[in-house]
Amino acid sequence: MSTPEILKLSAGDLALDLCPSLGGSITGFRWRHPKGSWIDLLRPTSAASLARREVEGVSCFPLTPYSNRLRNGRFEWDEQEIALPPDPSGAHAQHGHGWRRPWQAVEAGSDRATLRLSHAADAWPFNYVIEQRFELGPAGLDIELVARNDSARTMPYGFGLHPYFPRTPKCRLAAAVSGYWETDREVMPLRHIPPPAGLDPTGGLAIADHALDNAFTGWQGRAVVDWPEHAARLTINATAALRVLVIYIPPGEDHFCAEPVSNITDAFNLARSRGDTGLLRVAPGRSVSARVAFRPEPRVEP
Repeated sequence: MSTPEILKLSAGDLALDLCPSLGGSITGFRWRHPKGSWIDLLRPTSAASLARREVEGVSCFPLTPYSNRLRNGRFEWDEQEIALPPDPSGAHAQHGHGWRRPWQAVEAGSDRATLRLSHAADAWPFNYVIEQRFELGPAGLDIELVARNDSARTMPYGFGLHPYFPRTPKCRLAAAVSGYWETDREVMPLRHIPPPAGLDPTGGLAIADHALDNAFTGWQGRAVVDWPEHAARLTINATAALRVLVIYIPPGEDHFCAEPVSNITDAFNLARSRGDTGLLRVAPGRSVSARVAFRPEPRVEP
């Protein structure tokens, strides 16, 4: 199997690698620190992962048409039961289908690119189109997500990004939130409560001290990743459509995730009894959009 093609963008001290055919993914995002060293702002994708086309090994992939897990891959919409294929890793459908399908590069320049996925109704019985619009500038990276419903009926929807950040021993994550979803052993939601004191990222989380895979609600749209070892930090700002932050810290790994998304886990099922799941209802011919900005800067010692 041949290695997939990589689109390389650059602007100032920033470099971005995209792989349209591998789930519309980012495979590298680097910044040259004012002191001269290059720093990986996202987990770099290994040559082996690229050669094997392992989307689980990329730097970031898009989430569409929902984020996180959908219980047993099933939900009811307009009195129709919709059954989706389970994820290979378990019984529940996970992260939608966008990350497992090739995208088309419809624009590719030196510092910007647009990737598009056109979905024809199948197990997901809605026609829709989504674009990722990447713009790299001297200050950072902007990613705009725009999804349009091309079906004749209203489509349930959710979207976001799944970035993997390098994990260093002193790395910290700070993000103001107000709610937390407890989960069961299958990482499915159990109870919505205020963030437990020891797990609240509002005051900052020491990544090395935790193992998490939870959705945090009431997110204010700003998160900061701090790498003291590299004298660097990365600020993430998301627009109002993305107000859930999923924090995934797998034990013993060299990465963690802080995912700006629109919906909580199993939102399509929970929306039958709750109004705060983040489920989007997109009317025929209408679009929804969101933007996420990544801004690196030198870390200033307190």
